[in-house]
Amino acid sequence: MYLFQILQPTIDQNPIFGNSVQNGPSLFLKWEYGFYKFLEWIGEIFGVVFTQGTWEIVKAVLSVVSVFCIAVILYCSIRMFEIRKKERRHVEHEIAEYARHQKEREKEQEKNKEISENPDWVRVIRMLSSENPSEWKLSVLEADNMLDKLLGQMGFKGENIGEKLKTADSRHFKHLSLAWEAHAVRNRIAHEGSAFELTLREARRVVAMYEVIFQEFGFI
Repeated sequence: MYLFQILQPTIDQNPIFGNSVQNGPSLFLKWEYGFYKFLEWIGEIFGVVFTQGTWEIVKAVLSVVSVFCIAVILYCSIRMFEIRKKERRHVEHEIAEYARHQKEREKEQEKNKEISENPDWVRVIRMLSSENPSEWKLSVLEADNMLDKLLGQMGFKGENIGEKLKTADSRHFKHLSLAWEAHAVRNRIAHEGSAFELTLREARRVVAMYEVIFQEFGFI
């Protein structure tokens, strides 16, 4: 009794216990009791809902979901592997195609160099190698344009090839007669158009005359 009288002021001043000793349970104890009752109520609900049979169903459902997720992961992994494999094959194919085109381009350039260093003459030979008769006529016209450039570089004056050839001297132009003959065929192509029939043999003969002239002056 003496000890309680000593501790009573301290107990009365404690915000947690309040007047629990003299006047009944404090507010803290009431809340604690309510919390435990709530937990007990939740436990009863779980006990009713999640019975042994319910847990078995939940386990079965979770197992199915787990198997499904694993299957999806495996499928995605396999698809990613296949996609990467296809991408690698595509890249390898693109690299091989680029290398092949590059090799063909280099081979074509080497072939053109064997024909001539002059790109205009390479174009003449390509058109002459065509199976289209119109290309044969164009090869003669292109060769005649090259002759016009050559005469201009040599210093011959005139508004057209005919006037320039008139000022030429056979002593300095050894194949002047070939120039006149080839230019005459060019004029027939230009003036008669589609009415003028040019065979491949004739086209080759005319282009060969231009070639002799160009080689004489190192033009090709």
